Amino acid sequence: MSASSVVVETPPQYLSLPALVQLLETIFQRHGCRAEVARCLAENCAGAERDGAHSHGVFRIPGYVSTLASGWVDGQAVPVVEDVAAAFVRVDAGNGFAQPALAAARELLVSKARSAGIAVLAIRNSHHFAALWPDVEPFAEEGLVALSVVNSMTCVVPHGADRPLFGTNPIAFAAPQAQGQPIVFDLATSAIAHGDVQIAARKGERLPPGIGVDSLGQPTQDPRAILEGGALLPFGGHKGSALSMMVELLAAALTGGNFSFEFDWSQHPGAQTPWTGQLLIVIDPNHLGGGRFAQRSGELVRQMQAVGLERMPGDRRYRTRAKSLQEGIPLAAAELARLRALAGDD
Repeated sequence: MSASSVVVETPPQYLSLPALVQLLETIFQRHGCRAEVARCLAENCAGAERDGAHSHGVFRIPGYVSTLASGWVDGQAVPVVEDVAAAFVRVDAGNGFAQPALAAARELLVSKARSAGIAVLAIRNSHHFAALWPDVEPFAEEGLVALSVVNSMTCVVPHGADRPLFGTNPIAFAAPQAQGQPIVFDLATSAIAHGDVQIAARKGERLPPGIGVDSLGQPTQDPRAILEGGALLPFGGHKGSALSMMVELLAAALTGGNFSFEFDWSQHPGAQTPWTGQLLIVIDPNHLGGGRFAQRSGELVRQMQAVGLERMPGDRRYRTRAKSLQEGIPLAAAELARLRALAGDD
């Protein structure tokens, strides 16, 4: 190989979490979000990047920007919180993002969970374009158990069907653990997250078998074939398909949001955010276990490790988080330049 053909990789640049949040906040405000919405989305996106969840980190920013520019989502929306019943809160997100809707209802939701032992939050008329675990992890940090589901846009073929209907429809769960980090997981009910397919396509990488089909319904490992007229498959065959159906029922039918197949963004070129719904269930275990739940959680983790499990759900994120907080969040120089351009920096 000649010297002229050697590719020299530019080393990444490192930003602190506050610096990345500030940069992303500037982008969101510049492209149409009110201050509170911009802050909420920036913290979510920066947190995902900090934890190494690249498919839901700064990779998502161009999608947010193009969606705001298309008029599909309202970055100025103010959520309307409704106190429905002793253990039920409802929010109309006003065609805005789901995270500010959750933030607006959070204090009331926690109060109801503390009082009744359990509380439900139903968000409708909302757009969720982010990782789901940041929505539940803070509850576990307060000693609560949280479960959340959100449906997305049609891109998954139900098991046994021949056309897509469901979204990737993730499920996130968080629980406190004594003498340890909260137990947190966030998984799509599709075989892989849609963002990971996009990243693979951008890198020119092939996917493992069993991930998706092309436009003719034939199995493919080509991410572009999945994105350009193809579809994803559910994980675990009929089991993942059933869970995806459950998410549609809880996140859309129960909340009053759209099913994954009910919205049409064809008149909004550039739109990427699903206009659906989200459900959260928050439980105060102190009403049930006399304060022993976190200890019991820790015991389960210890027994899982004792039988040879080396990595618990969320361990990689926690390790990456600790490294990022110590060394900074690594960003490719070109990526950082694109972000600064979107923020209007010269």
